[in-house]
Amino acid sequence: MSNVEIGLWSFPVLILLVFLRVPIAAAMLGTGIIGTWLVTGKWIVILNQLKAVAWNTNANYSLSIIPLFLLMGQFAARGGLSQALFNAAAAFLGHRKGGVAMAAVGACAGFGSICGSSLATAATMAQVALPELRRNGYAGGLATATLAAGGTLGILIPPSVVLVLYAILTEQNIAKLFLAAFVPGIIAALSYLTVIAIYVRLKPESAGTVARLPWANRIPALIAVWPVLLIFFLVVGGIYLGWFTPTQAAAVGAVGTGLIAWWRGGLGQGALFQCLRETAVSSGMIFFIVLGASVFNSFLAFSRLPQVGAEWVTAQGFTPMTVMIIILVLYIIFGCVMDSLSMIVLTVPIFFPIVTAMDYGLSPEQFAIWFGILVLMVAEIGMITPPVGLNLFIIAAMAKEVPIRETYKAIIWFVGADLLRIVILTAFPIISVFLI
Repeated sequence: MSNVEIGLWSFPVLILLVFLRVPIAAAMLGTGIIGTWLVTGKWIVILNQLKAVAWNTNANYSLSIIPLFLLMGQFAARGGLSQALFNAAAAFLGHRKGGVAMAAVGACAGFGSICGSSLATAATMAQVALPELRRNGYAGGLATATLAAGGTLGILIPPSVVLVLYAILTEQNIAKLFLAAFVPGIIAALSYLTVIAIYVRLKPESAGTVARLPWANRIPALIAVWPVLLIFFLVVGGIYLGWFTPTQAAAVGAVGTGLIAWWRGGLGQGALFQCLRETAVSSGMIFFIVLGASVFNSFLAFSRLPQVGAEWVTAQGFTPMTVMIIILVLYIIFGCVMDSLSMIVLTVPIFFPIVTAMDYGLSPEQFAIWFGILVLMVAEIGMITPPVGLNLFIIAAMAKEVPIRETYKAIIWFVGADLLRIVILTAFPIISVFLI
């Protein structure tokens, strides 16, 4: 068996291990180690590789931004900012048809602007919005699907942990990627609002009605979200105004959110320890995934599979857009069996050299950013598609009385909106790059 064939066989082996519930990081690490031994036949290569890869991966300064953003999300949840965001959105949208569900999406978008994690956004907003959706007569499937889809805005709207990893993998500017994600993220939020509006008109029994709040109640609810606006301005505005580097901005955001949470009474000693513990656990998981993917991708480099794949694609005479469509379809398929983080750190080093060898009419930097936004959008679909839609599992665990099949039926509407958005962003790259 040739080295390239060994590289090809590693993928079905990796998928099998994932189906057998082996943690994805361990599956990539183990497959990478065995594959490297099969290709090189030398254990000393593996030992040297583990030493070098572990150090080079985890000593990357840019990775320090990840635990800081995760900690910021923990503090935001403890500080009651999620409740304030939902109350403000409900004050302005709640009286409309499907308005409480729309408010949940709006609150997810706001929380995503200070969180950067899809799972954290879905879990936090579900605690706030799910009781209100139930109380106002929303069908279980619509309620859970709305929160699962809304949670994906946590990685679509900057700051985004996934975009940070993509920037590190492709050596791109994190600030420019954040800026490029703004318009697609807003389009995503608006598309979800449109889906809800259509759904409740086709199925009027799926949503209850809420009385319109007077302006005397709306203004205080709007004022209550000032901490979110302040943190967002400090973090994102500070980056673009040149006050901070992305890592410094993440540190400022974490400290600022922590102070706000303490001021609002949500950050006692026990809560602080819990936030630090959850951040450490999540960061360790992410760093382990990055390490496993680095070892696996190093093995693929030894096998020369990426290079041979790029040469094969070029030799076939496929148009650049055909190659892009094939890759996006593969991402959608992978998203059904892998989480978005693992999928990106595993596949970007393979696909990126293939697509960069083609001409898409963009500068190298514009193309890398456009491709990153597309990858981010497709990875987000994997969070809400069965059988491994992690957001669906999170919400289902919090709404045990709602049959999972009801959530699956309703989530199809949101997936359809996602697919339409990807078609638009693929056909018109300018949407993603005109701000940079």
